[in-house]
Amino acid sequence: MSEFWLISAPGDKENLQALERMNTVTSKSNLSYNTKFSIPDFKVGTLDSLVGLSDELGKLDTFAESLIKRMAQSVVEVMEDSKGKVPENLLANGGLKEKLKCLKIDLTSFVTHFEWDMAKYPAKQPLVSVVDTLAKQLAQIETDLKSRTAAYNTLKTNLENLEKKSMGNLFTRTLSDIVSKEDFVLDSEYLVTLLVIVPKPSYAQWQKTYESLSDMVVPRSTKLIAEDNEGGLFTVTLFRKVIDDFKTKAKENKFTVREFYYDEKEIKREREELSRLLSDKKQQYQTSCVALKKGSSTFPDHKVQVTPLGNPDRPAAGQTDRERESEGEGEGPLLRWLKVNFSEAFIAWIHIKALRVFVESVLRYGLPVNFQAVLLQPHKKSSTKRLREVLNSVFRHLDQVAAASVLDASVDIPGLQLGNQDYFPYVYFHIDLSLLD
Repeated sequence: MSEFWLISAPGDKENLQALERMNTVTSKSNLSYNTKFSIPDFKVGTLDSLVGLSDELGKLDTFAESLIKRMAQSVVEVMEDSKGKVPENLLANGGLKEKLKCLKIDLTSFVTHFEWDMAKYPAKQPLVSVVDTLAKQLAQIETDLKSRTAAYNTLKTNLENLEKKSMGNLFTRTLSDIVSKEDFVLDSEYLVTLLVIVPKPSYAQWQKTYESLSDMVVPRSTKLIAEDNEGGLFTVTLFRKVIDDFKTKAKENKFTVREFYYDEKEIKREREELSRLLSDKKQQYQTSCVALKKGSSTFPDHKVQVTPLGNPDRPAAGQTDRERESEGEGEGPLLRWLKVNFSEAFIAWIHIKALRVFVESVLRYGLPVNFQAVLLQPHKKSSTKRLREVLNSVFRHLDQVAAASVLDASVDIPGLQLGNQDYFPYVYFHIDLSLLD
């Protein structure tokens, strides 16, 4: 499953033993895979400031999750012809240990082996400053995302509008890709070539009557140049001064004169515009020249999927990080931006989860700071109810009222405005990596 439960309990002896009991029961019953979740010691400040931060982090958490889901969907749209490769491009690169910065780290591995990025978010700074850094980072990514996706959507719309002109029947579609210069009498002071749409059942009638529909029609000047399921497009050449009379007589015989005058410059411009838009759209996503292959390495007690940019087994001998990174240059600018910034936003989101656990644990369990955070990955959806019962039983002593309310929805928790389904005796936050659902 791509679902995780991030919980915490006090770090005293009694509760550490409770965590051990939880690990034993969940392991024997095959309910979840559990790992410690490391969170650094932050400058706590006042409890009042923590209450304010708790609310702010809740909003930032929601915003960050929404942002990465939008970015994931943008990757799907850009990779519309290669949707099967989308998960391979939603990674958390550079988020683990320094020696793995050049590797492709899948989202599950990043979460299960989370390490706080001290360089980007110094733990020695006040918590308010750390939260502000995360908020500004995500706000900038969203601003850039809106700008880039707006430009891409405009490009797509313009292309779709042009492509629509090449679809439909002979009455509505563009004719620039059908006709040629040789189909027309051009640069004549007296003669003009018209295009007439004739229903298929009326082909024979057209051939017999077109020369007599009006005076001054050039004999044997008609030619079928295109047809669809309903009819055909015929040329006919006549004198300019009888155009109106010919159109009237053609309409009476259920032949439709299509308003079209051959303009070589305009046709060339339209074709070049379509070609340019197709090229621009394709350039936004261009598959990397290096095949994306699956590989794996192993951390203690847990498999971590990693793929070197160059070789699925190991970095090429003598190859620098810069050289390995440059191998992704075959990607278009929008896809490359989405991949890099999705990774940044996802990493920031998990840091926000860590901050929420820290702040909520201090508010719940008090000072001095002493708690243990644990990440649980339920093995299957059907086991989540049983897993919740185990946690409620193990940590019931932390909050008897909350523990009772989990089983009895009619029990209110005094002083709290939270929905009962969101409040448990232990600190709990949910992480769902199903970003494309």
